Amino acid sequence: MGKRCNRNRNRSQKRAIYCPIHECYLDSVSQKHPLFADRAGQLQQRGMSRRSAMMLVQSKTAVSLAGEWLEAFWCEECQQTKWYYVKKVEERKYRVSVASQELWQQVDGVVSAGGNPSVSEFTRRQARGVGCVKDFGVIS
Repeated sequence: MGKRCNRNRNRSQKRAIYCPIHECYLDSVSQKHPLFADRAGQLQQRGMSRRSAMMLVQSKTAVSLAGEWLEAFWCEECQQTKWYYVKKVEERKYRVSVASQELWQQVDGVVSAGGNPSVSEFTRRQARGVGCVKDFGVIS
């Protein structure tokens, strides 16, 4: 009798992410949106010294925060989808909380709902298609 093949025993398991309210398993319904820090205070909140944080932010525009992201999950008990801030605390252990508006400002690759602050109001109106004729008025 031959040795049993263990090749299929290393299948990946579901991430153990549970609803903070009902403690039931949450099903992911979106991609992960990784977080980044662009201010020294954000790095200090995560345990980095003030000096190191300031030097890192000065040398880089943004610092990727490993093991932290925003992701949408479906809760069977709540019967709704919510966006959560997920932080990996150990191998296969996560801390989950509802994503705050402030965290959305730290997400990489997501267009800001408020738009780019460097874009003028005129350009914003034209892009939305709600410009008016007086935008192109002739000065006499």
